Amino acid sequence: MIELRPFDSIGSADHGWLDAHHHFSFAGYHDPSRVNWGALRVWNDDKIAPKSGFPTHPHQDMEIITYVRSGAITHRDSMGNEGRTEAGDVQVMSAGRGVAHSEFNLEDEECTLFQIWIIPDQRGGEPGWGARKFPKGDRAGQFVTLASGAANDDASSDEGALPIRTDARVLGATIKAGESVTYTPAQADRHLYLVPATGSIRVGNIEAKARDGLAITKEDSITVTALEDSELVLVDAA
Repeated sequence: MIELRPFDSIGSADHGWLDAHHHFSFAGYHDPSRVNWGALRVWNDDKIAPKSGFPTHPHQDMEIITYVRSGAITHRDSMGNEGRTEAGDVQVMSAGRGVAHSEFNLEDEECTLFQIWIIPDQRGGEPGWGARKFPKGDRAGQFVTLASGAANDDASSDEGALPIRTDARVLGATIKAGESVTYTPAQADRHLYLVPATGSIRVGNIEAKARDGLAITKEDSITVTALEDSELVLVDAA
């Protein structure tokens, strides 16, 4: 099953400094058919104006993955962490029993990002934060795991990805027009959610444009063909 969720059909809110689009029910946007996709709870497509951002606010019991598409975002939290994540790179915050953080665009240019929330396997625990550079060249023509619940397992192919505390993976790929890339989940009943950050793609007989969502399940594998040069982000969740 592959369901196309066009960008113009998802929730949105323009706060001036923040132009937000919500693939799933969030804040003032509620669609009972789009509350979650398996353990995937939030996929926000945010555009943050220069010199603005999210002031300090709390989170609890959520794995929060930020994929920066353009510009950069600066993170500060109550654990004492501070870091600047640039376009193409990823940060992860495991909220655990509770953490407060801020996310600001301190740059002179707009920042665009995907913020993805995945429900953890267990509640509580110590909060944590980490960030990593993932050069786009390393993702050319293949999916590379950016964050994974198996990242700390030396026997896992996800070694080197940022760790998250949930049975899920966040992956990225870049593909040239006319090229294809295939992804095979461990089981067909996994919940896959695929968004082309740029470009346009075809999966089966369904075409998706930049920032559209594809909700996929009960597929043994998916083959993504680029109709234009494309940058892909994929979540594979229980």
